[in-house]
Amino acid sequence: MHTRDIVIAALFLSALLAGGRVHAQEQPRPESGAETGIMEAALTETTDGESPGGEGMDDEARVEEPAAQVGEGPVLPHDLSPWGMYQAADPIVKAVMISLLLASLLTWTVWVFKLAQLFSARRRAGRVLAALVEAPDFADGARHAVIRKGDGATLVRAAEHELVLSSGGPVTDEGLKERVAARLDRVQVAAGSHMNKGTGVLATIGAVAPFVGLFGTVWGIMNSFIGIARTQTTNLAVVAPGIAEALLATGIGLVAAIPAVIIYNHFARSISRYRALLGDIATALMTLISRDLDRHHPRARALASVDKEAAPGVVTLQRSGG
Repeated sequence: MHTRDIVIAALFLSALLAGGRVHAQEQPRPESGAETGIMEAALTETTDGESPGGEGMDDEARVEEPAAQVGEGPVLPHDLSPWGMYQAADPIVKAVMISLLLASLLTWTVWVFKLAQLFSARRRAGRVLAALVEAPDFADGARHAVIRKGDGATLVRAAEHELVLSSGGPVTDEGLKERVAARLDRVQVAAGSHMNKGTGVLATIGAVAPFVGLFGTVWGIMNSFIGIARTQTTNLAVVAPGIAEALLATGIGLVAAIPAVIIYNHFARSISRYRALLGDIATALMTLISRDLDRHHPRARALASVDKEAAPGVVTLQRSGG
């Protein structure tokens, strides 16, 4: 019995040991910490949508790249200086810009010419007026005035011519004064019209130039929108140069119009003052003629004395015989 029990116990122990080996072979071999980290990183990348070979991309990159390429060609650099925008502008916009620049040049040419003309005319008229104011009679004033040039001398010659024509027959004082005044009035109108020449161009440029520039801007913006439709993009870097070129036309229109309006208003005031100066010359001529007529009037009486002692600043006139 004892021997049999020992044999049975040995067989049972052998069976237990054989079962343990089989179970150990069926269990997975435990991995090291480094191998576990590599496998977890690979699983994480695969979950995020990347291929094991590195060909995959994250979602944002895949979304942004097509959005940046759809409907956009390469953005070419633009010269945004005035000359660069002019060269890149539409032919019609170029024509508008050139016409406005020529209008601006004409404005400054008229300004220089009229400024010199007005300065010379006013200086000559002032000298004629000074000679007439200091003259005791018409003959003396005319002698000093006709040797000068300008509209003032023309007024003196017109009055002198009317006196010569009126001396050929009977004449009355009132009739003579009326004819001379009418002749002087027409000369003043002609002189004012002559001095106004060129200012109408300034008024036209000041009124029309902004609208011409606006036409160029509308045309340029229309072409920009057509370009947007063709390229199918609203990127500001692509659209902005065309709009800037269009707005340049309006800018040039304002540059042409604003000085024209200012210069026109200046000349309008200056010509008004010049007309007033010619009116002073006509008044001085009529004063000399009236003085001469009174001296030869049959019922005129000479001034006996001029009393300057009557009161401060008061001159008392007295005629002889009464």
